[in-house]
Amino acid sequence: MKRLFYFILLIAGLSSIHSCKEMIDEDGNSLIDLNPDSGLTGPRALFREVTDADTLAEYHYNGLLLTKVLTDSSSVTNIAYSGDKISKIDFMGFLDLDGDDKLDKDSISYSQLFTYGPTGKLVTISENRSFFKRTPPVAPSTTPGPQTLYKKTKSLYTLKYSATTDKLESIGMQNGPDASGTPFVFTDYSDTKYEYQGDNVSKVTREYGPVGGGVVTKYGYDYYSYDTQISPFTLLPFGYKISRLLSTESNDVESFILSPNSPKRISITDLMTPIPSPVFLTTDYLYDPQTYMRVGFGINYIYKPL
Repeated sequence: MKRLFYFILLIAGLSSIHSCKEMIDEDGNSLIDLNPDSGLTGPRALFREVTDADTLAEYHYNGLLLTKVLTDSSSVTNIAYSGDKISKIDFMGFLDLDGDDKLDKDSISYSQLFTYGPTGKLVTISENRSFFKRTPPVAPSTTPGPQTLYKKTKSLYTLKYSATTDKLESIGMQNGPDASGTPFVFTDYSDTKYEYQGDNVSKVTREYGPVGGGVVTKYGYDYYSYDTQISPFTLLPFGYKISRLLSTESNDVESFILSPNSPKRISITDLMTPIPSPVFLTTDYLYDPQTYMRVGFGINYIYKPL
């Protein structure tokens, strides 16, 4: 419940933040501002997710292809393609692995390889992840030492799709420590299931546990009252959105990014017994004249022309 508590604090803090700054992209081009009367005609790209306090994400493109994402504390996600399909994602930086609404001081790097099936759908993601710790200062200095590698893991994600609707149905994960001189075996698993109302994700459940050892953790996320306008996340590639959801356990709450529209209400429930009452989060959205969502849950979405 710790990560649930801090996520609630995060949403509560962000919900009162709005920004009305004129902004430009990395090439000096004017972006769509948060003025309700401004807008864009023609193709667009999502450029930034911002609050008054910080830029949460900044998206960079090569033509129509998303190639780099900059996030908190100079973290960088680099995206490579084979044709128009994502083939590899590399991340270096800092994540909130413990769900306390603060980026960990220890850094992470991971590399994900994407494999597609005969129909062109993403079917597996294999990941190698390295964890680094900043060494303590050596007296008399008070400056911490460099980040040093202390463990590595391997993960395999398997995506399955509904035979009737063709929508993402589940993601299975297997994970284990990657230690030099030790035969690799998967020691832990997770299973994520997706349900839909129309084209929008309506419910997500994810359980975790040791391989062959039962369920240790299980959370449920429900999404209600979807609007009929355009979600900013429709402008990002599917493979990147899946990678974003898998980057930490707590990111499952963002599963609405797979939907074409945006939910006005979210519930989060710890499904391990005794099951507590769900926590509900709500928002009102603002849109631009082309019906793209521009403010929701306290986050401003900034676009640029393509």
